Amino acid sequence: MDIFILPLSDERATLESVGGKGLSLAKLSRAGLPVPDGFHITTEAYRRFVDFNQLQPRLLAALQPVDSARPDSLDQASSAIGELFSAARIPEDLASAIRDACVQLAAGGQESRLEQPVAVRSSATAEDLPGASFAGQQESYLNLRGSQEVLAAVQKCWASLWTARAIAYRARQGIPPEAVALAVVVQQLVPAEASGVMFTANPINGRRQEIMITAAWGLGEAIVSGAVTPDTWIIDNGTAAVLRRETAQKLRMTVRTESGTRLARVPGKLKKKPVLSDARAAELARLGARIEQLYAMPMDIEWTLLDGTLAIVQARPITALPPVVAEEAGPPLEWPVPHPKAMLARGSFAEFVPEPVSPLFATLAVPIARDATLKLMSNIGVTDKDSYLFAVINDYVYVGFRFTPRMIWQFLKATLLLFPRMLKSAGAQAAAARERVLAARDKWQARALDALTPSELVQGAQDLFAATAEYYTVAQSGSIPTATMSEATFGGFYKALVKRAGDPEPARLLFGTENQALRAEKALYDLTMWARQETALASYLRTAPAAEIPAALRSDSRTVPGLDEFSRRFEAHLREFGQTLYDLDFAKPVPAENPEPLLQAVKIYLEGKQNPYERQQAAASFRERTVASISRRLDPLRRKYFLKVLKWALETAPLREDSIAEMGLAYPQLRRMLNELGRRLAQAGAIADPEDIYWLELHEVQAMAAQLERGAPLQNTAEEVERRKAKWHKMRRISPPPTLPKTGWLSRFYPSNEPLSMTLKGLGASAGKVTAPACVMLGPEDFGKMHDGDVIVAGITTPAWTPLFARAAGIVTDIGGPLSHSSIVAREYGIPAVLATGVGTRRIRDGQRITVDGGAGLVALRAA
Repeated sequence: MDIFILPLSDERATLESVGGKGLSLAKLSRAGLPVPDGFHITTEAYRRFVDFNQLQPRLLAALQPVDSARPDSLDQASSAIGELFSAARIPEDLASAIRDACVQLAAGGQESRLEQPVAVRSSATAEDLPGASFAGQQESYLNLRGSQEVLAAVQKCWASLWTARAIAYRARQGIPPEAVALAVVVQQLVPAEASGVMFTANPINGRRQEIMITAAWGLGEAIVSGAVTPDTWIIDNGTAAVLRRETAQKLRMTVRTESGTRLARVPGKLKKKPVLSDARAAELARLGARIEQLYAMPMDIEWTLLDGTLAIVQARPITALPPVVAEEAGPPLEWPVPHPKAMLARGSFAEFVPEPVSPLFATLAVPIARDATLKLMSNIGVTDKDSYLFAVINDYVYVGFRFTPRMIWQFLKATLLLFPRMLKSAGAQAAAARERVLAARDKWQARALDALTPSELVQGAQDLFAATAEYYTVAQSGSIPTATMSEATFGGFYKALVKRAGDPEPARLLFGTENQALRAEKALYDLTMWARQETALASYLRTAPAAEIPAALRSDSRTVPGLDEFSRRFEAHLREFGQTLYDLDFAKPVPAENPEPLLQAVKIYLEGKQNPYERQQAAASFRERTVASISRRLDPLRRKYFLKVLKWALETAPLREDSIAEMGLAYPQLRRMLNELGRRLAQAGAIADPEDIYWLELHEVQAMAAQLERGAPLQNTAEEVERRKAKWHKMRRISPPPTLPKTGWLSRFYPSNEPLSMTLKGLGASAGKVTAPACVMLGPEDFGKMHDGDVIVAGITTPAWTPLFARAAGIVTDIGGPLSHSSIVAREYGIPAVLATGVGTRRIRDGQRITVDGGAGLVALRAA
């Protein structure tokens, strides 16, 4: 006889019958841990529902065309299956069993039968297991009353087994659809006064001997969703001694309502009050240690507190723990400031080098960039050579000012007198600087590499970066500020004198302007539309891994019809647009060398998605309709200035993206020259690989070049190069302070993310909220890891990253501002973005589920 209902602690509960969450709760309950009472609705009940409504063959048919690489196919299958489940009904024998169980559970509660609130939670047979981070794939419903509400929630839980997200996850895990079933757990809802999450190993630094507890007022959904920054304790796993604590300002809490839950304001007296006493936190930690011992592995535990009594409502294994972070593997790093009056930040030039820089970039490029900036400062009347600083500290670039009365006065005078003139001539200045970059590039391209001496190769690299640095200073002083000023002016005027309730935000009226990044997108789309007409070629481009296609394009034997012509056209595309930088450090290849993201975009375009022409046209049409509607209601004077400042913003907006997109115009030639010198050094035995030249310092490269010209033997530097690479990888894992000194007035402008918090603060740059797996990408070498629907987590993005946005659910960066590339493109793609977290790439792990709230500027992390 089929068993549809089991008591929560029943010995017959197995993974196959009650799912991962249900089995965990049964195990906890049998061990005598404080678990709220409840019952299981077994997987047999799910199968009875499916068989009664003859759903299995229809849902398998709906899944047949699914391709996990195509989000639209997942959405279509999920929608079709959802309609099947919604139209089905629960058979009476099963419904009767659930109603009876609800009555028995209510009889044991503290409230009347009609008022006893319950939680209804999905429990899949492939979740909460040590090898699968499946939590959150199905639905949970809180504060339900009465059997009818429970029955409706159970049916929704069953349907949630077939969300697009869950289908894709099981496909990646290799779990066949016919092998899954869903159980449901119904439990008494604890009307918690406080709740939170406990990790029996530190999920931030990986330390197994530390328990982390987070706590907030009300029900736990506010923490899980990232709506609140909770209090945090770090407690010794053996002694339950409190090691560290942080008390946050808690502004919101999840509370019960008559029909569910809602977010409410935290009463004023509780906002800064610790949720738990240290003694209560230690008591909770001891429960956590018992649970870890029961499971013999680190655990992620949800808990509640009511009237002084703790309860455990969920426990699952932590599927991955980070290694101990670099800062904690040895003595703390020193971050010396080069001058006592200096204020440095990871902004401006540093935004284009979000990672530690290579030794050659640090010693060749950074001094040139500083000299170019000092020349600009001198031209505008700031004559103190120590006023503007570039520093490489622990391999990270910082820029800033040494504030003196003279410098402040000169800078203010220049700003007032010369800045307006610079804004007016920004376009012409940028065009002239661009021509100088192209002239320098053409000069060195005209000379054969093998005919250049080693010293000439070094000189050529210096010349090309000097032209690039000059272009950068022009962009920073003209193009970018002009675009920023025009957008800020329009936004300020619009919000103060034009905008009404229901009107769009000002940024939406500036979407879709023509710029170099968009031109590159449209050119790639045109190429893809041509390829789409070639049946065999289109099939190959759809199915071949993007990482393998470049080799096929370079191969002399191309067996796919049309691949020869595609290769020719793609090479032409790379010649025009392939110099857009992933990173200003020339140790990183440019897209022309690493076109995998472009080929991923080709795959997206082949499916008919993310048409850049349609996106631009939709933005233009929206702007025209909105501007016409607003203009009709404005008086003549406001209408005149509204249209004037809008026109200015639209005309100057492309300057910013064009400047950033073209900053790498000389880089293909610059890298060819350095790689040629690297080849000669490797041939002479100085380095193991030509690319190792970037791990040498400028003075070493110059000395080796001179030795090559004299025919003198070169010392092998392979061991030193490996040491530097190891140091670079170590520095790559740390979180550099956003400002130096770490405290001071400048630090107030940067989000401060405490080391214990599971919620990262940043700049909300594009509104919206999404929960999805993270894909941490430190550079183009990581692009191949990305799946459709991932959140991009990066140091910063440049126009070369744009093709990835077509596949992304959200964006999180370490650095960047409201007008950076990440912000602008995320808004145009309609995905949430949180920038300038400072620690995103260090604190977030690949595959970790995170909630990105672009409106609030928060990123909530999960341990599993």
